[in-house]
Amino acid sequence: MTHTPTDQPGRRAGGAVVPVLAFAGIVVAVMQTLLVPVIKDLPQLLATSPSNATWVLTSTLLSGAVATPIMGRLGDLYGKRRLLILSLAVMVVGALVSAVTSDLLVMIVGRTLQGFAMGAIPLGIGLMRDMLPREKLGSAMALMSSSIGVGGGLALPAAALVAQHADWHALYYGAAGLGVLAIGLTLLAVPESPARAKGSFDLPGAIGLSAGLVLFLLPITKGSDWGWSSGTTLALFAASAVVLGLWGVMELRVKAPLVDLRTSARPAVLFTNLASIMVGVSFYVVSLVLPQLLQLPTSTGYGLGQSMVTAGLLVAPLGLTMMVTAPVYARLSAKYGPKVTLILGLLIIAIGYGAGLGLMTAAWQSLVIAVVLGAGIGLAYSSLPALIVGAVPASETGAANGLNTLMRSIGTSVSSAVIGMVLANTANNVGGVAVPTMHGFRVSFLIATGAVAVGLLFALFLPRRTPAAMPQLRASSEEDANLARAEEVLRSFRGRVLDADGAPVAHAKVTLIDRRGRQAGATLSEADGSYAVAVPAQGAYVLAAKATGHGPLASAATHAGDERPVDLDLALPGETVTA
Repeated sequence: MTHTPTDQPGRRAGGAVVPVLAFAGIVVAVMQTLLVPVIKDLPQLLATSPSNATWVLTSTLLSGAVATPIMGRLGDLYGKRRLLILSLAVMVVGALVSAVTSDLLVMIVGRTLQGFAMGAIPLGIGLMRDMLPREKLGSAMALMSSSIGVGGGLALPAAALVAQHADWHALYYGAAGLGVLAIGLTLLAVPESPARAKGSFDLPGAIGLSAGLVLFLLPITKGSDWGWSSGTTLALFAASAVVLGLWGVMELRVKAPLVDLRTSARPAVLFTNLASIMVGVSFYVVSLVLPQLLQLPTSTGYGLGQSMVTAGLLVAPLGLTMMVTAPVYARLSAKYGPKVTLILGLLIIAIGYGAGLGLMTAAWQSLVIAVVLGAGIGLAYSSLPALIVGAVPASETGAANGLNTLMRSIGTSVSSAVIGMVLANTANNVGGVAVPTMHGFRVSFLIATGAVAVGLLFALFLPRRTPAAMPQLRASSEEDANLARAEEVLRSFRGRVLDADGAPVAHAKVTLIDRRGRQAGATLSEADGSYAVAVPAQGAYVLAAKATGHGPLASAATHAGDERPVDLDLALPGETVTA
């Protein structure tokens, strides 16, 4: 009997898997957000200059950007749960290092280690795809993708409360404790996925991508300090272009690349990633503007005079609304598809920022802005992993979602640099202190609105995916099943999944594997055992089938590539085969 190591059907997940993985995502967001309440005090706390203190934030950003695609690929190769636990463990070590020091260099080392936790998001999404039934996958991925916003929203008031009433190092101890709890829950509730990608880890590709990203993100994050037209800034941008260009050429020639650029160039993946950058920009603008506006004293004439904790509580609904939109997204996506929900989310974000231009004069108005933007960003973020998962083979889920998470990180980095520059250039100097102005806040909102408009343009270019193209994301209603069967009869393999006695087998997973060992399609058999899986092109394939209580089956088949379906029944052995 033939077995394929590339795309083994995943283990059925327990009920605790989704909340545990979402909690891991929230822990990552807490790690990112815990220093926001003390950003302005970092130079004094670390006894250094403001420009040096920014490295505490920049180091986490850079290490997260580097680690995200690498951890995703390692998870595809060696086990997503294993790498998820490793990501969280490195974060815990980094948090403990930062908790016991006030030395700048040691603090930067600790924050660099904490950035590795960013790999938890694509790894969690990959685990969900491997283990969850299709009717639960959409809402689960939406919750995981939104966990960054949820954790950030919840962490702001909590971190502000700790910073006001305790030593600021307690923030790191808290983050370490949450990381240990996430590791323990993962070990208890999350099984390892058996799905593995073929090939080996592309170490030269990882080094090249890491160098290119550092060279690109460094001038973005430090350009305001160095000067955007300075020799250092321009030289680093030029070096990043050269390194990333050479890296791309190398990746196209490697048999098992870190990032499959041919897959990434597909319209469904390319435009999703480009839209992700814009969503990242729009998410970070509100996180930068609203807390400052709320905390500025009323003596400025426009500041709202709120305490650090109150400001955090007023911004917290941004994350809470993102969490609430996850089940809403699942219903909308099942009916209309993730492209429509992404467009709807971007339109709601545009409305939020547009309305925000006139809603900056009272604290309750900030609450309204946070709720509207949270709903839009939640829908947009929830759509992104579904679009990626529906466009790539299962063996590349971790790496592809890692790249998508990286695109969001680039968006937040660009947002941080641009908005920081805008607020600095429009600030008033009061007693030697730069105070942001209302004009700067409004320009920031206009920039966010422009980013959303560009993201909307990218989203409109996304191909409309049919049910046949994304079988693992569709709800299993009778209407959807009938529509899927009608559209899958063209250029497909079809037939029935039967047991050893010839009786139909329902809900068997049927996976189409191409000659390179990669998944080319997947579906579940219906109640009468029937299945249909679309064929991307002519050639030889393997149809792998598996169902609870039956042994797996791998059957070779060839399709001529024409519009006629090929009929092929799959008879599963009667006894369960254990690996």
